[in-house]
Amino acid sequence: MQKIKYDKVRQLDKIVFLALGLILVALVIQMEILNWINNRNISKMSEVLLDRVVNVIEKNEQDEKDMIASLKEDYIVRAKAVAYIINANPEAEKDVDELKKIAKLMAVDQIHLLDATGKIYSGTIPEYYGYSFDSGEQMAYFKPMLKDKKLTMCQDVTPNTSEAKEMMYAITWNEAGNKMIQVGIEPKRLLNEAKQNEVSNVVANMPVYKGMEILVADADTKIVAGATDSSKIGQEIDSIDMRKYRCVEKQNGAYIVAVMVEDSYYLQGSLFAILIVGIYLTLASCCMVYMLSKVMKEKYEKEKFRYTSNTNELTRCYNRRAYEEDINKLDLTKEWVYVSMDINGLKNANDSFGHAAGDELILAAADCMKNSFSEHG
Repeated sequence: MQKIKYDKVRQLDKIVFLALGLILVALVIQMEILNWINNRNISKMSEVLLDRVVNVIEKNEQDEKDMIASLKEDYIVRAKAVAYIINANPEAEKDVDELKKIAKLMAVDQIHLLDATGKIYSGTIPEYYGYSFDSGEQMAYFKPMLKDKKLTMCQDVTPNTSEAKEMMYAITWNEAGNKMIQVGIEPKRLLNEAKQNEVSNVVANMPVYKGMEILVADADTKIVAGATDSSKIGQEIDSIDMRKYRCVEKQNGAYIVAVMVEDSYYLQGSLFAILIVGIYLTLASCCMVYMLSKVMKEKYEKEKFRYTSNTNELTRCYNRRAYEEDINKLDLTKEWVYVSMDINGLKNANDSFGHAAGDELILAAADCMKNSFSEHG
């Protein structure tokens, strides 16, 4: 009976260890599946963000180009209008106050009159008198005007020669072709919109979740020009520690766009999912162990009943019932041995020393039988 009970306990231990092993394997598989899903989601989300950033940058650049082209056309028209007014009112040519009135009327900030050699001889700002197309890179931009008197030109937003002020200049010849009229405008609206459209502002305004970052770096210098984390602006993109991030990069024209997602971004959700599955598997395993223990308990009770019904209580040898079952199972076509024994002096032992002594004699005889041929039958 002790052996049967020991076997039952050992089987239960095996089942418990098996259940724990299955739980561990299931959790590892789930972690790998979640990791694969997270990587795929991060890749897709990063691609979406990359495309969005690239599209915004491209749109802003195109909008800025369109705006500059529109302003250039407008400023050339204003330069021609000023030339027409001065041509109609020659006295205003050398009158600074009158030129300022014309500038205000035409909504320009500066008016400069240049002779046929490209030298400023009059205008709203006397300090600029004497500057010419040879006075610096900004002025030299208009040198083609000296070769073609039908030409009109407008410069992009450029720091002017004298003050390094951000200005746009448009220039045209008058009808007589003996002087050039130049107007200068400080394009505040353009500058403000250009500032808003700077990469740093575009990226800073991109909506991102906690644990995500967007970087935009110059493709040539690798210097970060815009980032959702402003502290990274100005750093080399290769010098940024990305070990705790999953990073997706894409080069678009002059920029390198990178989307970085912290490993911890999905960690909390993954741990929660693993915890839920772990609890579920543990409960399922407990139920399974409980059901198996009940089944094993019933089996143990049956084996216990069978053992007690077929075993002599004193000797722990099979009894007459087991003997008859075994006899009925014998295959008479095969060789077998039948041994019958009797204990000499049992009655004398019972009569002389009592039944306890007789029981000892029976037990001793049973032990001799077990030691002699228990492994054979």
